[in-house]
Amino acid sequence: MTGRQEADSIERRSGVSLWRQIADRILQAIATGDFAENAALPPEVALAERYGVNRHTVRSAISALVQEGVLRAEQGRGTFVLSRKRLSYPIGARTRFSTGLQGQTSERHIVLLASSVEPASPRVAEGLGLARGAEVIRLETRGEADGRPVSRAAGWFDARRFAGIDKAMAETGSITASLARFGIDDYLRQSTVLSARHADAADLADLDLQPGAIVLVTVAVNVTPDGQPIQFSESRFPAERVELKLSAL
Repeated sequence: MTGRQEADSIERRSGVSLWRQIADRILQAIATGDFAENAALPPEVALAERYGVNRHTVRSAISALVQEGVLRAEQGRGTFVLSRKRLSYPIGARTRFSTGLQGQTSERHIVLLASSVEPASPRVAEGLGLARGAEVIRLETRGEADGRPVSRAAGWFDARRFAGIDKAMAETGSITASLARFGIDDYLRQSTVLSARHADAADLADLDLQPGAIVLVTVAVNVTPDGQPIQFSESRFPAERVELKLSAL
């Protein structure tokens, strides 16, 4: 079995219908650029061979994706991948949600989904320069633009230094404005690690995604201008709606 065949293989005993699994594989292929936007989808017989199912199953998957607005069927011509304009989100020295999407959307805001106090994990402690197990405040947020969810993030802050930042975030709807209440008027992105993976159950629910969707993941550390770590974060962006534009940090 080739690498692509292995990636495309389906789980016949997974409990998920075959047509839905095929629809999800097609979504993955679109997200990764294997099936290009505005281009014709491979014929049903080719897709059936690729995924190891019959043409009826492929036809059901294609029909579902047409209804979801991912594909367009044209009589006598075939099925085409629709162009889905993505927002461009810059990752740079001063990454801010509201200004990053300025000029692309008319309305942007961040919703606080949940907050908690917890012991710092090894990676959070290292990122914030704290002892392992030190108390940190975790904020779960969702970024929305023009009424659509475009990001889901977890941010961690030193609980001693930023006691009450959860309340500030609930009141302001802004990490920047919340940090300003603690005397931090400016901060910089010290590092960003980028990756991609399939959306998990929480991503599917909070970002309104279909099973099989791809999310772009950034793990970042923000610091004050003099280099003091203040925030460790992990953000997820739906690949079908957002592209990340990395600039010099």
